Formats: sequence, C-alpha cells, structure tokens
Amino acid sequence: LTACLFAQAMGLPIQKIIAATNDNNIVPEYLESGIFQARPSVSTISNAMDVGDPSNFARIMDIYANDWEVIKDDILGYHYNDEQTAKCIQEVFINHDYILCPHTAVGYMAMNEFLSNHPVSSNNIVLSTAHPVKFGEVVEPLIGQAIEIPERLKSILVNEKKSIPMSNDFSMFKEWLLNK
Repeated sequence: LTACLFAQAMGLPIQKIIAATNDNNIVPEYLESGIFQARPSVSTISNAMDVGDPSNFARIMDIYANDWEVIKDDILGYHYNDEQTAKCIQEVFINHDYILCPHTAVGYMAMNEFLSNHPVSSNNIVLSTAHPVKFGEVVEPLIGQAIEIPERLKSILVNEKKSIPMSNDFSMFKEWLLNK
C-alpha cells in the first residue's frame, strides 16, 4: 500500500488505491471509522498480511498530513477471511487455470468487489509479490495438485547459501561494492 502511494506521488497515474487484507483488517477499519486501533494479529492463510499494527501506517499518515477525509477519499479498504480466500483460489484455478497465492487472492477479490460497485474503463492491476509455490501447503490441497516449481526458482533452491560478514560502516560497504 505504501509503495503504491509512493509510486502515485512520483507520477504513476493511479486513480484509486485499494487496501486489501485478511481478517487483520486494521487499515480497512481505519478507512471506515477514522479510528486507528492496533491489536494483536490473528493467524491466517495469507500470513504476510497478518499484521495488527502496520509499521507503514505512520508513513501513510505522513503522506496525507494525518487528514482522514483525504485518505478515505483516495484509498478503499476491503477484507476477506480464510474461507473466502480459499474459495477464490479454487474458483480462479477452475475457471482460468491460474494459481493464485493466498495474498494475491485477497487482492483479486478486492479488485473484483471494487469493479462490481465502480465500473471503470481503465486498466486495473492486482499487485502480487509471491509465487504460489511458496504457499504450497495451503494452495495445493485447494487445487488438488502439486504446484510446479519454476526453473528459475529451482536453480536458487539448489545453490549454496552465501553470506559475507562485514562491518556496518558505510564507507567499508561502499568500498566493497566498488571492488565487486
């Protein structure tokens, strides 16, 4: 959400931003009420969205100078539970032969709900950040088959992990980068 706001501020022509989430619906509740109520997160199948006190919320407030009226005009919030998310993954797979990860399913449902209430002729984008194979234990039982690991990901999984210990001194880091 915050990255989308940054992109919009840099000139990307975004007409409406949709904040889609799971049962950890802190932002949609704020957009509805104007009251930010942080709370412990609940565990869901879209676990990267399991956030009860979003760290980027302060950045969002700063972008909008803490003006709830402006924020709620720019951003719409939708939230979905695990049952809805699982059903969406299954329906998209059956109807479109496409495998969604749980997080993408949440975004997809939000886009569809928005479009059912706000028909628009412009392009619509659902941002997805993870391959469904990352959530195989959730997705595979829903679609009834194994998810094929893409070749690019396979090559990463077999590579030896490499790490280079270094100081937190920026000049040393810069020197290391320049000598690579």
